[in-house]
Amino acid sequence: MGRGGQPGDRADGPERKCIATGEVHPKPALVRFVIGPEGEVVPDIAARLPGRGIYVLPNRAALERAATKGLFARAAKQPVRVPADLAARVEALLARRVIELLSLARKAGEAVAGYEKVKDRLARGDVRVLLQASDGSERGKSGLSTPEGGTYIGWLTADELGQAFGRQTTIHAVLGYGGLAQRVVEEAARLKGLRVSDAGTARRKGK
Repeated sequence: MGRGGQPGDRADGPERKCIATGEVHPKPALVRFVIGPEGEVVPDIAARLPGRGIYVLPNRAALERAATKGLFARAAKQPVRVPADLAARVEALLARRVIELLSLARKAGEAVAGYEKVKDRLARGDVRVLLQASDGSERGKSGLSTPEGGTYIGWLTADELGQAFGRQTTIHAVLGYGGLAQRVVEEAARLKGLRVSDAGTARRKGK
């Protein structure tokens, strides 16, 4: 997959329809919501909360349409309260999930960070994912290329990557072909919809 490519959806497994677009996608590509006890729309990022699931594509246009057109209430068949900052909540939860999965991969020896270590791993050819901070130097990032058939993730900040690797900040990291790689790719793909513009550039955090 190319530097700006979108990690692909799973071709198998259950599918669900987005209430905002009407499109059908594999469940891992969508965000599940449930209605809480107080009637509030609650993002269920891990898809584990009890209740009937409501599914929306993880991008701002779909979330705004679902929130402003009464689509959550229609799907739930009851009055609901939609948080004004719903998209921001979803983005924060998805970012936290990616960070936690990367941290687990680091502890399992599946992920490393730092320019020289990343360059060495890329040269060895055992890399599934190249990650680079969205706010890192473009000149520094240009020295590393996504491996053929691999995935590029460039919409986490240096602070966020640093959290995953136990550092203050991290600019470059790679993930091998271990068991966590697919989960990282899927969660990062959901986050991409909230962070990367149609032009392919990562939005600055808070913008």
